[in-house]
Amino acid sequence: MGEWGIALIAAGAALAGSLITGWFSRAAGSRQAEAARHAGDRQADALLETVRMTLREQRDARVQDVRRQTYVRFLEAAEGAILARRTGDGQASARADLQQALGAVDLEGPDAVAGAARGFLNGLRANEALGDLGRAREAFVDAARSALHI
Repeated sequence: MGEWGIALIAAGAALAGSLITGWFSRAAGSRQAEAARHAGDRQADALLETVRMTLREQRDARVQDVRRQTYVRFLEAAEGAILARRTGDGQASARADLQQALGAVDLEGPDAVAGAARGFLNGLRANEALGDLGRAREAFVDAARSALHI
């Protein structure tokens, strides 16, 4: 075999080696690209879950804030009704304010708080003693605190 034959065999071996190396490099690159894509998908999923949790927490905070304001409004109306009962002035207006505040509590709930608010209003309508009204007011406060997780 002459020099040309050896050169052709060497060239063929080099070409075959390059093709095999290129094939394996392409396969490894594809696997790396696939792994990177999956890692990116997991990272995107984690980010979306974080955003969902943040939005859920913000929504819950807004609901709690609206409930707190509603309960405070009812308490203010209850105090006004108790004061009107003690002094005898403005009882109709105080009861109307209390009735409106009760409507808001009924909407915001939960049922335990709305029930305690209705209990106070029923006691006021039944002309219960001021001590009994105070206990009904405290029952509302306890139910509201429980609902607000205080």
